[in-house]
Amino acid sequence: MTQVSSARWTRLSVGVTIVLLMAACNKQQSAVPPPSDQPAPVAVATVNGTPISKAEYDFYVKTLTQGKPMELSPDQKGQVLDELVGMELMANQGLKAHLENEPDVAARLAVTRMRLLADAESQQYLKDKEPSDADLHAEYDTAVGSLDKTEYHARHILVPTKDQAEALIKKIKGGAKFEDVAKANSIDGSKTNGGDLGWFTAARMVKPFSDAVKGLKKGEMTQEPVQTQFGWHIIQLEDTREVTPPPFDQVKDQLKNRVLQKKLQAYVEDLKKSATIDKKLDVIGAGAPKPAAAPAAAPAASSAANP
Repeated sequence: MTQVSSARWTRLSVGVTIVLLMAACNKQQSAVPPPSDQPAPVAVATVNGTPISKAEYDFYVKTLTQGKPMELSPDQKGQVLDELVGMELMANQGLKAHLENEPDVAARLAVTRMRLLADAESQQYLKDKEPSDADLHAEYDTAVGSLDKTEYHARHILVPTKDQAEALIKKIKGGAKFEDVAKANSIDGSKTNGGDLGWFTAARMVKPFSDAVKGLKKGEMTQEPVQTQFGWHIIQLEDTREVTPPPFDQVKDQLKNRVLQKKLQAYVEDLKKSATIDKKLDVIGAGAPKPAAAPAAAPAASSAANP
C-alpha cells in the first residue's frame, strides 16, 4: 500500500475543520446519551472529557487521502490523531468564545451542514437508481445529437481597439503574413504560435467569435474586426473537419453520471413543487442593513453610530 508523506498532513482542509467544529457544537449542545440498546461510539481520544470518536478519525483520514485507501504508518496515525486533538481544543476554545454566533462562522456552519445533509440524501436517493443499458444508450443518442458536427482550425489576432484591428487587416491585405502580424501585435497568449488556436468546436468559443468562424471558408480572413468581451479579433480559418463521436463504451461512465444527475435534478424539481418557497431576491446584493437611528434624546450616541 502507498505510504503518505508526512507533509501532506500539514495541509488542513477548511471544510474538514468546519465539519469538526460542527461536531464540537453538537457535542456541547447535546448531552443526551445514546439509546441503551446501542453501544457508545468508540473513542480514539478524550480531550477535557470530550471524546473524539473512531468514526470522526476515519472521516478525517478519508478526507485527507481524498477517499483513496492508504496504509498509514504508526507515526502518521499518531500525527493525524494529534491534529484532531489540536482541532478539538481549538474548536472548544472557539465555542467558549461563542464564535459559532459570529455571522460569518454561523453562515459557514449552516451551509456546510446543509451541503452534508443534501449530499447524504442524494446518495440515499440514487442508491437504487442504477441506469439501465436502455437509459445509457438513450443518453448517448441525445448527446451525439447535440454534438457539434464540425471542428475548426483557426488563427486570430486580438487587439484592444477597433481602429488597430482595421489597420492590421489592411496590413495583411497588403501582403503581410498573418502569423507575423499576430506575433508582433496580438495581446492573446496564442501570439507566440502566430495566433494558432488549434482545433476547436464552435461551442468552445464565445458566440460572436464562433459565428464569424462559421461564416468563413478555408483560407479566408474576416474582412471586418469581430468584437467580443476580450477585445477585437481578426480571424483566419485554416481548415475544418468532421467530428467523430466517441464510441459508446468509451464514455459509458460519463453517461451513467449524466443520467444519475438528471434523475437527481428531477427529484429536486419534484421537491420544489411540493414545497412552500418564498424567494427574496431584493435582499440579495442589498448590502448590510444600516444601523437603527438613535433616539433624538441621545445626540451623542447618534453621532457615534453614524460618524
